[in-house]
Amino acid sequence: MVQGSDSSTGASESASEEWSERALDLVDQALGVVHDRVLRPVLLVGRSVVFGVVIAVVALVVVILVAVAVVRLLDVYAFGNRVWASDALFGTALCVGGFVVWSRRTSRTGGRR
Repeated sequence: MVQGSDSSTGASESASEEWSERALDLVDQALGVVHDRVLRPVLLVGRSVVFGVVIAVVALVVVILVAVAVVRLLDVYAFGNRVWASDALFGTALCVGGFVVWSRRTSRTGGRR
């Protein structure tokens, strides 16, 4: 009788292990679906925002350094320490660029003004 009791206990343990493996597989599949459908797009958006901010900050620093270098080069080499001339030339170039961009603008509805 003792042997019969051991075999039924082993059978119930294997059924219990099988049940727990199925439950774990179901939970694993559900988490995989949630990760693929929700978390992956959120992570991609977060990375895009972070990289965009880093690129914008680096671009701003580069633009400022180039502007300072151009004014310095104009001041020292082109106009012989006449700051007003280099500032006037650089300001005129920026104004012309602004006028060009302003003339090419469009309205919010997509038509030209």
